[in-house]
Amino acid sequence: MGRPPPVLTLCASVSLLGGLTFGYELAVISGALLPLQLDFGLSCLEQELLVGGLLLGALVASLVGGFLIDCYGRKQAILGSNLVLLAGSLSLGLADSLAWLVLGRSVVGFAISLSSMACCIYVSELVGPRQRGVLVSLYEAGITVGILLSYALNYALAGAPWGWRHMFGWATAPAVLQSLSLLFLPADADETAAHKDLIPLQGGEAPKLGLGRPRYSFLDLFRTRDNMRGRTIVGLGLVLFQQLTGQPNVLSYASTIFLSVGFHGGSSAVLASVGLGAVKVAATLIAMGLVDRAGRRALLLAGCALMALSVSGIGLVSFAVPMDSGPSCLAVPNATRQTSLPGDSHLLQGSSLPPMPRTSEDQREPILFAAEKTRPRPRSGAAPPQLALSSALPGPPLPAPGHALLRWTALLCLMVFVSAFSFGFGPVTWLVLSEIYPVEIRGRAFAFCNSFNWAANLLISLSFLDLIGTIGLSWTFLLYGLTAVLGLGFIYVFVPETKGQSLAEIDQQFQKRRKESCEIVLRQSAAKLESNRC
Repeated sequence: MGRPPPVLTLCASVSLLGGLTFGYELAVISGALLPLQLDFGLSCLEQELLVGGLLLGALVASLVGGFLIDCYGRKQAILGSNLVLLAGSLSLGLADSLAWLVLGRSVVGFAISLSSMACCIYVSELVGPRQRGVLVSLYEAGITVGILLSYALNYALAGAPWGWRHMFGWATAPAVLQSLSLLFLPADADETAAHKDLIPLQGGEAPKLGLGRPRYSFLDLFRTRDNMRGRTIVGLGLVLFQQLTGQPNVLSYASTIFLSVGFHGGSSAVLASVGLGAVKVAATLIAMGLVDRAGRRALLLAGCALMALSVSGIGLVSFAVPMDSGPSCLAVPNATRQTSLPGDSHLLQGSSLPPMPRTSEDQREPILFAAEKTRPRPRSGAAPPQLALSSALPGPPLPAPGHALLRWTALLCLMVFVSAFSFGFGPVTWLVLSEIYPVEIRGRAFAFCNSFNWAANLLISLSFLDLIGTIGLSWTFLLYGLTAVLGLGFIYVFVPETKGQSLAEIDQQFQKRRKESCEIVLRQSAAKLESNRC
């Protein structure tokens, strides 16, 4: 007989390539949007529709994906999502109208959302407690690598004819490689247990085959049975607090902070894209090394605390240093109002948008946001217009001697914020979600929490500019800091430590917590009755 396949390596490749596809698809629109504007003459509303199509597809997947994962299995769900991704990429690559572009983005959003849920669950069930933290966190590392890869390809293809078609098409490469890796892996943990040569991978965690497993319905997520309600509170709390701390919007504001410290043109582009991306990759790699040593709970507490301090620091600095809130479609003639592109904030799930590639004559202009608007290209074949905002908005103020230190402090706070999210909420939230639910309902529970993640992301994204207009930029960041403090308290009270435990042990821990809480209530009731008698 031949040697058994390198299962750990294959599991790592499935997790890494899944994350790489996710990150690439999220970030690629930032480089494709400007050439699409020029080729199709997109208005602000049409750009919002195009960028937000991915979010719409992801929301649909989060609503129905859990049932697909539980009914057809984790492996089949990943393979199916890769086929859907191929169809969406084909639609984008061949699109000749806005309708086909939006359809393709929506299909791709459905695929990457379904794949992200199935990948985390699949890897967490297939490996033992000693490898689970690293391998599931590898998905988040793949996301950061995918983002940086999209930046590089966007830059390389910026000047190529129909370069945006190639940008969308390259996303199929990691999906194909992931599908090939899956062919050598078992369908699920049951099949793993059936193959004795794979049981050591589980570290004694292989499930018992046969009948006797409990059955759960979707409504059980909200009932006290086996403390399912407590698990749902943990899952929803983590996904909501990671969004309500404002991390997408804070990072969308990154380029303005770069401008305020005096980085213009190409320097700002390098710092905004490669710099923050490299910081995110480094922090994620650190989290991978610590998640099975320090533990999930410790990383969440440390990350949330640093996020609270850093985002509050940005808010306090902005009291003393005026920083423009960024461009608006109101500055562009004959354009509709922009209320913050949905994609501008959810696009990187924790990374700032890269500035658009420029031609040589545009390099002198300040870099603003990735979603900078341009006037539609004249149909008569005239030369492409210059960026509309170049003359409508003044450049950033020159750094005053008293403000230079504060601006650099804001930049440092931004770097800390990126790092804190990347070794806290970023990888650990999805790892915890893949661990805390029983296998029979894990897919539906994961998808239910993920739907709140996307919905909260949309809410935070669309409310950002309105919130700034109502309470001001400084108070908006301070509000995010207060939310992070509340999140810190939530993690301390509700989130248990699961490092080094098998999935069965984690399940028993939640059931035990339910029994202990019931015993406390009974003792308190008995004490109250006794005191009333006296």
